[in-house]
Amino acid sequence: MTKQIILFDMDDTLIYCNKFFDLVMEQFADQMEAWFHGYKLSIDEVKKKQAEIDLERVLVEGFSPDHFPQSFVDTYDYYSDLTGRHKSEAEIERLMELGASVYGHSIEPYPYMEETLRTLTAEGHELHLYTGGDPAIQMRKVKEAGLERYFAARIHITRHKNTEFLDGLIRSHGFDRSRTWMIGNSLRTDIIPALTCGIHAIFMPAELEWSYNQVEVNVAPVGAYFTLSSLHLIPETIRDYTAAARQAEAPNEPA
Repeated sequence: MTKQIILFDMDDTLIYCNKFFDLVMEQFADQMEAWFHGYKLSIDEVKKKQAEIDLERVLVEGFSPDHFPQSFVDTYDYYSDLTGRHKSEAEIERLMELGASVYGHSIEPYPYMEETLRTLTAEGHELHLYTGGDPAIQMRKVKEAGLERYFAARIHITRHKNTEFLDGLIRSHGFDRSRTWMIGNSLRTDIIPALTCGIHAIFMPAELEWSYNQVEVNVAPVGAYFTLSSLHLIPETIRDYTAAARQAEAPNEPA
């Protein structure tokens, strides 16, 4: 089998992530409800406002570690100004601590993470980890999840995970685009950039998804584009596709 270059996203592809943000978001909503009790605040509206503010920050700043905690403070400021409720430095500090707590959760791998990475490695493929976020935070996850066993030094972290960065990665490493795959849960940062760059893509829809990733795919694939429901389906999917492609490229046998 021809060796493939396989780039894996990490958060909500190999390990759980969004569910921890949702848990902290619920704590934030409960705290806002307690503080603004009597001001007739709609908790659903609070959650919507926080999501809007967070999305705006990510689009400008990328995946910086401050975007989530600061969105709590910005939402708190918005409703304090709206209602006239007094702002408290102690409450602001509490919100920053609450938002930052999402980065300290324990690592929980997705089902079949180990088996999938082990199989792909055994089949001779070159695995790369391509993730967005703060390098220190992401490397903690890498180490706790034991991912260095499969990716070694082939770990690429950026706060702005987009088409430009991916194309630069492909060019700087001299990847053969016809043998390169991007696997991830984000249509925005994994799939659309991969298809735009002319490489294969496997979309792994997350169990919980946030608005940032809910976009339309309007790029026609040059190569493969699959949607899979489980990591354990990846090796066979790549195996079957490459075999079919090799057969299609082979010269026709004489009759």
